[in-house]
Amino acid sequence: MFDRIPQSIITRMQFLERIDERDQKDGTPLLKRMRQIPRETGKFISLMASMAPVGNYLEVGTSAGYSTMWLSLACMEKNTPLTTIEILEEKQKLASETFEEAGISDFVKLKKGDARKILHSFDNVAFCFLDAEKDVYAECYEILIPRMKKGGVLIADNAISHSDILTPMIERAFDDDRVDPVIIPIGKGVLFCRKR
Repeated sequence: MFDRIPQSIITRMQFLERIDERDQKDGTPLLKRMRQIPRETGKFISLMASMAPVGNYLEVGTSAGYSTMWLSLACMEKNTPLTTIEILEEKQKLASETFEEAGISDFVKLKKGDARKILHSFDNVAFCFLDAEKDVYAECYEILIPRMKKGGVLIADNAISHSDILTPMIERAFDDDRVDPVIIPIGKGVLFCRKR
């Protein structure tokens, strides 16, 4: 899969990586930053998505569409669409530009608004990557898990880097008999949950 990444995706990834690197150095306000996952996390979520069962594929927190491009590699391989949700208008525009430039518009549908409202319209969820504002993680988790199919995968980013904020949600996952959870120390740390 990674040896066949289209040049249009590689070019757009490199473009966003340069912006992200600049944002981290120049004092760009937090909400305006790209705040992208590192490449190794991108590869990991792409591989996990490629092994998830048939069903709805979701992403919560699109930003500029960097992680969406990684997920699109799995979706193109599986010939399944990906729905990504973004609340910030500025990021929605940038993400739409990314999907066009990367040539993935046929596989990606951008839903604009608050994921906590939008997620209620999905059932049969096979895969979800959660990388939004950390204060919505717990609520998104509670909405998603009942809507996931057996064997479905939920991956939540920043489980280690933001453990101070995410500990209650992580503890909830580890006490939840509906999922098999594990923390994986890749990138900024991810919580990986498989629906039982």
